[in-house]
Amino acid sequence: MHLSSPEEYGLRCLVQVARAPGPAPLTIHQIAEAEGLSPEYAAKLMRLLRQRRFVASTRGAAGGYRLCRPAGEIQVWEILQALGGPVFSEEFCDTHPGQLSTCVHTGDCSIRPLWRAIEGALGRLLRTVSLADLCGQEDDSQRVIQRSEERLNRQLPVVL
Repeated sequence: MHLSSPEEYGLRCLVQVARAPGPAPLTIHQIAEAEGLSPEYAAKLMRLLRQRRFVASTRGAAGGYRLCRPAGEIQVWEILQALGGPVFSEEFCDTHPGQLSTCVHTGDCSIRPLWRAIEGALGRLLRTVSLADLCGQEDDSQRVIQRSEERLNRQLPVVL
């Protein structure tokens, strides 16, 4: 399991916009430079994020991108869903039939519950982390995520 490039870089671009000081929008060139991306790729990602209503754009010499809502109200889960879709969707089985037209386990799959559980656990964690939580230093983000994990573990203890 891995994050796609649009998910990783799209999230990073949003963090840059969220970190921007003051009311001035952030330009494509500022975003691209801060993340080591080509301006074309940054523009593609920002267009996608604008279409998904995470950012608004302003044209012109003083134009650029700013968040549509406060960073604290934007969950990492919703960003990743908008950029890449679910980790496991029911269509997943249709895309892995082996050499046959349908998977031999379509009616009874012992692995499918594992993928659903992973999707659920990932969703529960990432719904507790906001874009604002990722705007500090790595240690700050680590503390936020650790608190989220502890809170989730109290709600759903893991039994080994």
